Amino acid sequence: MFKKVLVTEDLGSINHGIANILHERTGVKEIQQAQYCDDAYLKFRRARRDGNHFDLLITDLSFKESHRERNLVSGIQLIDAIRAIQPDIKVIIYSMEDRPAKVKSFFAEQGIDGYVCKGRYGLNELIQSVTEVYNGKTFTSPLLASAISKNNVFELKDYDLLLLKHLSDGLTQEQIGEYFKRNHISPNSISSIEKRLNKLKYNFKAKNAIHLVAMTKDLGLL
Repeated sequence: MFKKVLVTEDLGSINHGIANILHERTGVKEIQQAQYCDDAYLKFRRARRDGNHFDLLITDLSFKESHRERNLVSGIQLIDAIRAIQPDIKVIIYSMEDRPAKVKSFFAEQGIDGYVCKGRYGLNELIQSVTEVYNGKTFTSPLLASAISKNNVFELKDYDLLLLKHLSDGLTQEQIGEYFKRNHISPNSISSIEKRLNKLKYNFKAKNAIHLVAMTKDLGLL
């Protein structure tokens, strides 16, 4: 089992709850806690310096603003900063975020090892995830795993995201085409933009452009 775990969560009660259940139900020898990403990063650096590094990071995604100045303000920034120094550290995210496409992106972009949704079964799933990750597997909360495995979680190209972003801002296809031309983005003809939108509407089974934008936002793609 993991020897040293770093838990980062801005609510002290949740932080202590995670630490207590890990102590009770796993063989983790040392658990340290932090309520700010900057503090977690300092603990990580200090442990590396002392030759007693962490082998698992459990972190939330969002942290409430506070009076203190912060360099790292999110769990993703903390993961990226720590992975830049120790690429092989195992990472489990424990968060309220439940949009399948968003969660899928954390595995693809941050290379996380586990994702657990906070909720009624959150702590039990967190214990399960720690065991699975220690054994070289990945873990996703079952309900999310089921949603991610379905065909309605699409990968969008940068072009598609830009197109949808301008649509959500209220631009017409003609205005988007002009923007693309000015910025040397191809394809930029009205017919090409219309064809791409029709394909996206077909893939997402959207009734119109407004419905398409709403669906991609709900899925966490936009």
